[in-house]
Amino acid sequence: MDNTNWTSVSHFILLGLSTHSEEQIPLFLLFLLMYTINISGNFAIITLIISAPRLHTPMYIFLGNLALADICFTSTTVPKMLQNIFSPTKTISYMGCLAQTYFFICFAALENFLLAAMAYDRYIAICHPFRYPMILTRMLCAQMVAMCHVLSHLHASMHTFLMGQLIFCADNRIPHFFCDLYPMMKISCTSIHFNTLMIQTEGVIIINGALAFIIASYACIISAVLRVPAAKGKWRTFSACGSHLTVVAIFYGTLTWVYFRPLSSYSVTTGRVVTVMYTVVTPMLNPFIYSLRNGEVKGAFRKCMRRIETSTFG
Repeated sequence: MDNTNWTSVSHFILLGLSTHSEEQIPLFLLFLLMYTINISGNFAIITLIISAPRLHTPMYIFLGNLALADICFTSTTVPKMLQNIFSPTKTISYMGCLAQTYFFICFAALENFLLAAMAYDRYIAICHPFRYPMILTRMLCAQMVAMCHVLSHLHASMHTFLMGQLIFCADNRIPHFFCDLYPMMKISCTSIHFNTLMIQTEGVIIINGALAFIIASYACIISAVLRVPAAKGKWRTFSACGSHLTVVAIFYGTLTWVYFRPLSSYSVTTGRVVTVMYTVVTPMLNPFIYSLRNGEVKGAFRKCMRRIETSTFG
């Protein structure tokens, strides 16, 4: 396309999940409910971990950071989507769109790295239980959390910078509920070859590298557990790891389905539905998955409720 046909884009129009007016109120109520559950559940996890001294261990420090990442991850997209449902324009500024892209990628990557850190924690706890306090010290735990945050921001900066180099035509309508990479690339007037290449090389290395590390960690864990003679001990260990594996399966399954496939085969309709799974549903389910299968979290919650009852009723 000739340069003279390009027009500067100051804003985008987010078309959302549905353009049917009769579906707007049910969608608003559904996503408001899921967002409320997400914020409440993850905030409760963070509060429990901070208030209960017995949860001041690497496992729960990682879990607390994961809960914080889930809150920020969902807050990047859902409030704007809820606002746009009843907005006549459904617009987002160009810089606002890039900012949303940046924080979306950042918190998605942060969750990715934290899940890998949690797998390493479980590996050390199960395969080297007597050396656990010496290996996974508070200093190492803090360094791992800091590294997760730094790598996430670097990863997001690169992809957002590349997105900022694209030129967009007069058609500024994004068929999605937020400024996701593939829907934005589809409406660009310029070549997206390098953007696609970086998603499917650097992105694959970052996401699949962490997934490979998680799989390797659990392969070692399963091998160690199978050597345990008592069946009850095996079940207790598998149960403790089951919550983490459930989150990993949902998060990586949906993430891989959306991004690690050719852009030509990307379906906007399917992509929107699958994206909801890892941007809204998974962060909402995480507090329940981790707390319902975790005796220490449930114990800390009961103790917290008893303290509240005592202070309330004397």
